[in-house]
Amino acid sequence: MLHRFGFFLIIKVAKMSLSAAEDDSGSEIHIPADIDWHMLDKSKFFFLGAALFSGVSAALYPVVVLKTRQQVSSTQVSCFKMSFSIMRYEGLRGFYRGFGTSLMGTIPARALYMGALEVTKSSVGTATVSLGFSDTTATALANAAAGLSSAMAAQLVWTPIDVVSQRLMVQGYNDSNCSKNVNPNVNFCRYRNGLDAFRKILYADGPKGLYRGFGISILTYAPSNAVWWASYSVAHKLIWSGFGSMGKKDESGSIVMGSGFRPDSKALVAVQGLSAAMASGISALITMPLDTIKTRLQVLDREENGVRKPLNVLQTVRNLVQEGGLAACYRGLGPRWASMALSATTMITTYEFLKRLSTKSQEPLTP
Repeated sequence: MLHRFGFFLIIKVAKMSLSAAEDDSGSEIHIPADIDWHMLDKSKFFFLGAALFSGVSAALYPVVVLKTRQQVSSTQVSCFKMSFSIMRYEGLRGFYRGFGTSLMGTIPARALYMGALEVTKSSVGTATVSLGFSDTTATALANAAAGLSSAMAAQLVWTPIDVVSQRLMVQGYNDSNCSKNVNPNVNFCRYRNGLDAFRKILYADGPKGLYRGFGISILTYAPSNAVWWASYSVAHKLIWSGFGSMGKKDESGSIVMGSGFRPDSKALVAVQGLSAAMASGISALITMPLDTIKTRLQVLDREENGVRKPLNVLQTVRNLVQEGGLAACYRGLGPRWASMALSATTMITTYEFLKRLSTKSQEPLTP
């Protein structure tokens, strides 16, 4: 319910703000036209995308490890203390536990994500415009639908990878100086590598063990992506509308606003980055409790008659409430927001760059 409220609030604010902007005939700003799915060289798009986003994943992985360990901690542990403990007792390697497994899953998951994103965005955008929606509303709806479908598609591959990599992330937790904060339900089965973890989880719990938390993952990432992409499209247009009123597209398909100003590549990247950071803040606040529950479902167990069994959603929520109430659901919010903001800023600028590299047209798509 909260996700839907946030989404419709974003759309309402955007419509009010941009409708006012559209009535103003101030200065012109020429923004490059969007690149649709049919304009892309698919083989180049997926190959370059896999390479670019693998690099992004490597750069941001330590923040993900930090967030995961905070979420499974039984008490609140500061980012500084957690980072210091990992570096002191595990070294740099501690920040990259499970990275190889995560990287292997990133390539197919990203391919599914990008394919579903572009196909949905293109088809829904065309449909909403034909139904009479304004460009602003059509763009927001298309981005929201694309975020929803792409997250659902990616989770088919990503959930098993997430389960394995997160088990590896917390494997060294008991050896650190924060051991007194370790949740007693953390599964400390020793894994040699991702393949060994995959085999042991499959042997202990069957295929459902690899898809532990799949439902809550969909409930977390699908709305989060929908909110993020809708927020991003709205923030992007609102920022540009601050320079002048939105106008019509010219013959090249570029958006034209008042005094003939054509932003350079640095200005475009800056606006994309700011829009991404704003969208990440909204999405992180709305979906943080679900992400905490998802992480715990995938990592923690309960003991019953000497046998360790997976926790269910109600038990996970009850444990969180007992440990710290609503505040416990927001453990790791700082690293998660930082991770989302950095990832989103890097992702969207890389993604737009990737689309321009992968276009079938030989003519540059710059202002």
